Amino acid sequence: MAAMLEFRTQGYNPYAVKYSPYYDSRIAVASSANFGIVGNGRVYSLGLSAQGIQVEKTFDTNDALYDLAWSEINENQLVTACGDGSLKLFDLGVDDFPVMNFHEHKRETFSVAWNPVTKDTFISSSWDGTVKIWSPTRNHSIKTLPIGNCTYSTAFCPSNPALISAVSSDSHLRIFDLRTPSSAKYHLVSTVPVHAAPAGPSAQGPSAQAAPAEVLTHDWNKYNDTVIATGGVDRILRTFDIRSPTAGPLSLMQGHEYAVRRLAWSPHARDVLISASYDMTVRLWHDNAGPPQDLALGPRLGQQMGVMNRHTEFVTGVDWCLFGMGGWVASVGWDERVLLWDSNMLMSGR
Repeated sequence: MAAMLEFRTQGYNPYAVKYSPYYDSRIAVASSANFGIVGNGRVYSLGLSAQGIQVEKTFDTNDALYDLAWSEINENQLVTACGDGSLKLFDLGVDDFPVMNFHEHKRETFSVAWNPVTKDTFISSSWDGTVKIWSPTRNHSIKTLPIGNCTYSTAFCPSNPALISAVSSDSHLRIFDLRTPSSAKYHLVSTVPVHAAPAGPSAQGPSAQAAPAEVLTHDWNKYNDTVIATGGVDRILRTFDIRSPTAGPLSLMQGHEYAVRRLAWSPHARDVLISASYDMTVRLWHDNAGPPQDLALGPRLGQQMGVMNRHTEFVTGVDWCLFGMGGWVASVGWDERVLLWDSNMLMSGR
């Protein structure tokens, strides 16, 4: 692979990386000492320059950091998910300490995402089995959505601010609609059994049924807001149409040798996604989506377009740059490295 930029997070093992929604030259990394088991956390704001990757700002926390999200209303602010159950809002113009602290989760906060539509709220999920909705201007959560199981990832629909998704250790993807009355299952409108066999006639194609396993990550398709991709312990990426929660997956993408830790749909193409895994690789996929096929044929098999294997430890985070020609990706891993590279190098055979 040709062009690749590298930065070392000396003494800290990264868990997440996010490109700024405002600048193509700024990324943030959430990291933890001692692999997040015990010790401090550190968030890096990194800038890309002619001299390579430079540190713009760092903030240290008393506990590990597992995820982060850039603010959609202030280009200098980001929120982090902490091992002590708190969320901290940092401002690059304010030294040392967070400008806001949000602490209601009873266990580790593992995921955080900013609302990309209304831009005035963000959500978090925790090992305590809840998803909470927050405003950056108040310390107390606006709403709590009960999941009941360790909730590894939560996200907003990219086009509808009322739709929230979450995946958890019980092998399910849940969809909440805040427009429904809270008395109706706490806004829960759909539950997708990720590993269950599709309802209806048995599929003849690749098996859609699998033993239940923890789902660690998911993401909404940026061009089709009814499609969500999931990944987790069983190493397989799956896409689902949330309008048909019991129909089984639309497509399967197989190739990772260990658990899929994080995935992200491309903001530049409706059929391309990228995944990071404990097998120390980042893989680029084409989901082979198309017109719905007969359920009896089973899910389509997605195509692996390439593998990036420069990491030497678990790869824990991956994100796409929103700007430019499309294709630049940031990945981070427990090898204390941040790598920026052009995924088009992997797509040369497409």
